[in-house]
Amino acid sequence: MLNPSFALFDTPVGPCGLVWGTNGLVGVLLPEASAAATRARAKRRFAAAQETDAPPEIRQVMARIVALLSGEPDHLQDIALDTSGVPAFNLRVYELARAILPGQTLTYGEVAARLGEPQAARAVGQALGANPFPIIVPCHRVLAAGGKSGGFSAPGGARTKLRLLEIEGAPLGEGPGLFDRA
Repeated sequence: MLNPSFALFDTPVGPCGLVWGTNGLVGVLLPEASAAATRARAKRRFAAAQETDAPPEIRQVMARIVALLSGEPDHLQDIALDTSGVPAFNLRVYELARAILPGQTLTYGEVAARLGEPQAARAVGQALGANPFPIIVPCHRVLAAGGKSGGFSAPGGARTKLRLLEIEGAPLGEGPGLFDRA
């Protein structure tokens, strides 16, 4: 792949970034505390990437992400991802996660079972923790057992995950579950 490019864009949750190359998106950056911090993360994760104006097809992806983060359902399943270098198991997890529609959730165990590997819930969590395409591969829609939020490796951790689920209208439960912080 030629050197990738990246651009930041404003969203309702803060400045996000997209990194792309000749074969599609190579990364999505969730917001840090500031645009400068998001930019610095892009440069750390994608050292060869150059910041540039986004071409029309990338601007369209940005607009769709902004719309999703504004509460408009969009599955984003048709966005091309460059998954070269992503391990085979992770690809299977990401494909399954991309099928979870906005407002819906599965648990790590349910994802593992749907993959035909019911004992692999921890491996599913590790794969999602390494997800280079958050939002487009909606790892935030995968929860721990009992509907608890579980971990989230993006900036802001579980709070970011809960905010994304709330924006999408996911049922956050009553009583124990996502808001049970004990």
